[in-house]
Amino acid sequence: MSKIIPFKAVRPTPDKVSLVTCRNYDDYSPAELASWLDFNPYSFLHVINPAYIHSQKITLDKRFKGVLHKYQDFKTEGVFVQEDKPILYLYEIKSKNHSFIGIVAGTSIENYKNNTIKKHEDTLQYRVEYFKDYLNQTGFNTEPVLITYPDNQELNEWILDKKKEQAVYNFSTTNKEKHTLWTINKDSEIEWIQNKFEQIHELYIADGHHRSASAELLYDENLNSKNENLSYFMSFLIAESQVKIYEFNRIIRDLNGNSKEEFIEKLAKNFIIKIKNQELWKPESKFEFGMYLDGNFYALFYKQKNNTSILSSRAQSKDNILDNLDSQILYNTVLKTILGIQDLRNDERIEYIPGKQSILTIKELVDEGEFEVGFMLFPSDISEIKALADNNLIMPPKSTYIEPKFRSGLLIYELANII
Repeated sequence: MSKIIPFKAVRPTPDKVSLVTCRNYDDYSPAELASWLDFNPYSFLHVINPAYIHSQKITLDKRFKGVLHKYQDFKTEGVFVQEDKPILYLYEIKSKNHSFIGIVAGTSIENYKNNTIKKHEDTLQYRVEYFKDYLNQTGFNTEPVLITYPDNQELNEWILDKKKEQAVYNFSTTNKEKHTLWTINKDSEIEWIQNKFEQIHELYIADGHHRSASAELLYDENLNSKNENLSYFMSFLIAESQVKIYEFNRIIRDLNGNSKEEFIEKLAKNFIIKIKNQELWKPESKFEFGMYLDGNFYALFYKQKNNTSILSSRAQSKDNILDNLDSQILYNTVLKTILGIQDLRNDERIEYIPGKQSILTIKELVDEGEFEVGFMLFPSDISEIKALADNNLIMPPKSTYIEPKFRSGLLIYELANII
């Protein structure tokens, strides 16, 4: 049984929402960040990046206090308002090629603990601790965990009807996305949606493993607290068919002492290799890999692929499920065995390029000489993610880049009342 709750969100006033909301802080280049901070006084970037941190080195404690103070300023100045009562939201993101729509609600940490909400990525403890401290000291969160649920015809039909109503927000952003938000404030609607989710036995985290783990850690440290807000974390719940999964491609700085010929010879033990010359070739199915090396593209076809599809992975052993994952295959046969890369998170010889970027990016980086070889993967699908989560298995780092991405500052979940 999946439990969701309404909450009293803090959100921008309708006249300022397009000015306030922003992409994830890490998505901005230094030049973009400086521009937004200089010319848009309403940007939520001012909250998550208080101006004074540019001019002095400060402790994390001071940084978090600065975030809280700037957030309080935005509330005092009327940039943000808070709902009168706990409600749910319907949120839609439209880009040129994709459309995403889902429900924003509080999800239960007890569900997270008992594995009703399932995970497929490992977390780094220092990042979990960092964000837990951020939550504890600032008292709010504006980045929901992206969670998927099985497609449900009744929910789909309800969403179509709800979209006919007047939205509270309808705005576009400079990255050419259209954002629409509806409030779900009728008690009968909220109860109906809660009942529908109670009938869903399993939810899956698509993106936000560190955020959910941090919320759990903060909850565990405050078990005697009477603050119910600590028992939930904000989530963006969307149907499985809505998720867009991209691969993360890999670029490597050197061939680990191998010549080009030696490297290709070692690859041939596990792959059928076809040279594509200047053709911008990308994998077209599982067990296929693209490679760019010394001015040419190559197609690599895995020789030992298991004919049992991972889509029917419930019948497979745990080892087969993980070993049939393309990112794991590349790691086992190439990155670790030939190139000597053991630690995918921390080895400075490897970097990652989101699959939504053109493979020309990989070509340019290799041609410039800083990197020796690039690998392109075929993206995983939701069935692979669920298979791993069902079996308590963990994907290799940087296996998936998942959309949609939520706008920071659009909806804020307060852990405590902040004046």
